[in-house]
Amino acid sequence: MRKLIAVAVAGAVFGSTGASAAVPQEEWEQFKADFAAMAARVSALEAENQALRDAAGGVPLEDLGAEVGTLRSQNESSAWAERVKWKGDFRYRYEDIQEDGRDDRDRNRIRARAALVARTGDTTEVGLGMASGGDDPVSTNQTLGGGGSTKDLRLDLAYFKWTGIEDTNLTAGKYSNPFYRVEKSALIWDGDFRPEGAAIGWASDNLFATATYSFIESDSRADDDAIWGLQIGGSLPIGEDIKLTAAAKYLDIPTKGRQAFDPDDPDFFGNSSVVVNGEEVYAIDYQLINASLNLAMTLFDMPLSIYADYVQNDDADDLDTGYLAGFRIGKAKGQGSWQFQYQYQDLEADATLGLLTDSDFAGGGTDGEGHKFVVKYALDSTWSLGATYFDTNRGVDLGDDNDYQRLMIDTVFKY
Repeated sequence: MRKLIAVAVAGAVFGSTGASAAVPQEEWEQFKADFAAMAARVSALEAENQALRDAAGGVPLEDLGAEVGTLRSQNESSAWAERVKWKGDFRYRYEDIQEDGRDDRDRNRIRARAALVARTGDTTEVGLGMASGGDDPVSTNQTLGGGGSTKDLRLDLAYFKWTGIEDTNLTAGKYSNPFYRVEKSALIWDGDFRPEGAAIGWASDNLFATATYSFIESDSRADDDAIWGLQIGGSLPIGEDIKLTAAAKYLDIPTKGRQAFDPDDPDFFGNSSVVVNGEEVYAIDYQLINASLNLAMTLFDMPLSIYADYVQNDDADDLDTGYLAGFRIGKAKGQGSWQFQYQYQDLEADATLGLLTDSDFAGGGTDGEGHKFVVKYALDSTWSLGATYFDTNRGVDLGDDNDYQRLMIDTVFKY
């Protein structure tokens, strides 16, 4: 290409002696200099072109462009895989229960959960999750047996999250509990509970706030009502490797005059009830004031957490208080790591809505007190072994005050 251009231009220039003689000498010299520069540029372009051919393995540039276009199209068509991820866990549990006045009980149970989370845009996320178990709002366990019968699988998560405002998120649908729960406290909420409604959260480096509107019923034909909630809190470093986290929360749960949530098997889970017009209904509402405190530090190169959780029902005249306090040392997270946890809990009958509390402590619900011990060991980053033991009493306020012991041995796999 460079030789063709040079020959053509040289022929046009040097072959026209008459024309060149008529051009002033200074302009003619400038013209020849410009021509030499142009020839050098053509040579450089030809060398660059050859280098590109070599880098492409000898593929002509026009073919290389087509291949680049094909790769770009393939990348765009498979980009969805980068926006979607799976996560979940599987737990196998052996459980032994001993309660005064009842035969000892042991059983084998499984819990399986899987969720698909997709980024549909720079500020939006959509999630869909399934879990084993039935329609119990605070348990996704499934007891093995029944002659090898198939087991239930239910909708556990179905939500969208929007983060279009800095430090703020909006979530709606059926989603994971957005409230801060000190050391996964189940004093008010069982860990398996999934609120249904909407939540807005805000967080900075040291402060956070969450507001929720969770449906009890969303259909006006079924006496629609909802739980309002607001929590504010913050974390404060108070020394080297020491951090204090505190949170305060208010919940308004309108239940007075409502029947039990499962009319086929009415259970008030330790709460007070009365009979009105021949129907047993909740005696009061649950207007809860909740305070949580956690002191995190390092002891002997291991994380140590000392914590407490407190709740009081402002609508109750008596049996209106609950609390737990305990500590956890270590954290079973990486291979060979372990943790030990102890806490004491006392939850009076009308301190909170029994339907949503820890389904394991004292058999679930309110009106129980006692001790909880947990030990856990991580075989690797995804597989752990653990045991939990409850030494409690149930029916302390409104029942028969029975001894209740429960041992759970778990193996858990996360993915």
